[in-house]
Amino acid sequence: MKALVLTEFGRDLEILDVNEPELTSSGAIIRVEANGICRSDWHLWQGDWSWVGLTLPLPHVMGHEFSGVIEGVGDAVTRFRPGDRVIVPHAHGDGVCDYCRSGYSNVCDDVAFAGTNYWGGYGKLVHIPDADRNLVVLPAGVSFEAAAGLGCRFMTAWHGVVDQAVVRPGEWVAVHGSGGLGLSAIHIASRIGAPVIAVDISESALELARESGAYATINSRDGDAAEQIRELTGGGAHVAVDALGVEATCLAAIASLRKRGRLLQAGLTSQAEQGRISLPIDQIVLTELQVIGTANMPISRFPDMMRMVETGVLDPELMVNRTVGLEEARTVLQGMGSFSSPGISVLNDWT
Repeated sequence: MKALVLTEFGRDLEILDVNEPELTSSGAIIRVEANGICRSDWHLWQGDWSWVGLTLPLPHVMGHEFSGVIEGVGDAVTRFRPGDRVIVPHAHGDGVCDYCRSGYSNVCDDVAFAGTNYWGGYGKLVHIPDADRNLVVLPAGVSFEAAAGLGCRFMTAWHGVVDQAVVRPGEWVAVHGSGGLGLSAIHIASRIGAPVIAVDISESALELARESGAYATINSRDGDAAEQIRELTGGGAHVAVDALGVEATCLAAIASLRKRGRLLQAGLTSQAEQGRISLPIDQIVLTELQVIGTANMPISRFPDMMRMVETGVLDPELMVNRTVGLEEARTVLQGMGSFSSPGISVLNDWT
């Protein structure tokens, strides 16, 4: 089968013929119908995140935001059968550690990731281990393209906005970075009744933010975004989201908060920070700020999120602005380093 293959960090991905995956007794083979092209793939392509113990063996087929149809299941699989439409949540728990048993499989002691611990959705066929635990049914009314972002960016934003920061209707929310993760956070927060201010350096990204539900937008190239947020909100945001993970957006997010505000850190860092950003501790202490992380989403929370999608409260397809084939997918991924690919692009053609 054809796949987009990482053969050397930082070099062009290659379109190659690779072997089809083999089915295991507890696994399932998925025919991928749509795979979101995520900035996390760009990080992996660059060789980032070695500082958290993540180094991909090469060659490797990435892709961790995918949905599709089950082609085959192993003899130990009981919850799924060929022909089922499914989503593959990005984070897989082992089901037995204390965190999994208490409902937090996203921070499992032995967590594994689709497209990282095994080959992913840049290939047409993917083998999913422990299918009964690691697959979610995709309702008939939700398109594969809409579902492609649910497995990572959208679910991370939903878990962060709803579970972690506990955003309430009427609270001001400032989202710093309007990429796929930021757009998802903007959409979710606005749909639950929070006025959202989107911050970015790209006018095209800010236009997508407005389409996704932003109440107001700020181009941070035009002045101090945090100061503008404090003025617009009468003292600062109740919740600020760093959806990018660079020092500038993290510190700007903190600066945009009012007293007793909450920073939701959703973006992971890259080579410049390597996991470390110096924070204004005195400000955090004296104004009683909270710093909150969000990592993927427990698979136990999928039913609640999917009800909001099924009933139209949330519309993840709003953020999808392009569908591409393998050659274009390579170009989109490369453009993420310069932020020249606004919105969410989805791979849906492997020919």
